Amino acid sequence: MSARHPRREAATLLVIAKEPVPGRVKTRLTPPYTPREAAALAEAALADTLRTLLRAPAHRRLLVLDGAPGPWLPPGFDVVPQAEGALDERIAAAFAHCEDGPALLVGMDTPQLTPELLSGVGRDGHDAWFGPAADGGFWALGFADPARAGSVVRGVPMSTDRTGAIQRSRLAEAGLAVADLPVLRDVDTAADAAQVAACCPPGSRFTTALASLAEVAR
Repeated sequence: MSARHPRREAATLLVIAKEPVPGRVKTRLTPPYTPREAAALAEAALADTLRTLLRAPAHRRLLVLDGAPGPWLPPGFDVVPQAEGALDERIAAAFAHCEDGPALLVGMDTPQLTPELLSGVGRDGHDAWFGPAADGGFWALGFADPARAGSVVRGVPMSTDRTGAIQRSRLAEAGLAVADLPVLRDVDTAADAAQVAACCPPGSRFTTALASLAEVAR
């Protein structure tokens, strides 16, 4: 890390998310779930993610939101709107809200996330942090200098089974020292939801919501 960007004890943590509105989120869960049920699972996953980030050390916490906040949003987050454009543009724009110093962005699809997985971010001397997803995407992306995000993220094709590999290569090609975080599974399909729920911490909202839907289906 360069002397221009001294190490900070904690990173700015960002969550990029959609408001959990039926028909707009988790559409690959329908079927077997209805749009309302899929939105309930999305809300639970988002609530768990936000709660986890509240338990992780942070310089600042930001929710980069497409939509409006709801009762699922706990105190402790600044809310900023997502930019227009494709996902690569929106991710790059999210980092523009960060001050000088390390920043890490995560999505709303990994409710099994724990504070321990983020413990080294901003403190381990790396230039970037990368969390690959099991479906070939990524669940986390961070920079010691958030100003580097735009040139490294823009142009990466999103929502493909090569997105993660391409993004990871872009980090290396930029000469960044990258810390690789563990592989996590996104909640995209019903099968994903069941596997992710089994990995969630006890008492998670996502596990409770999924179990409630299973009870209703009986």
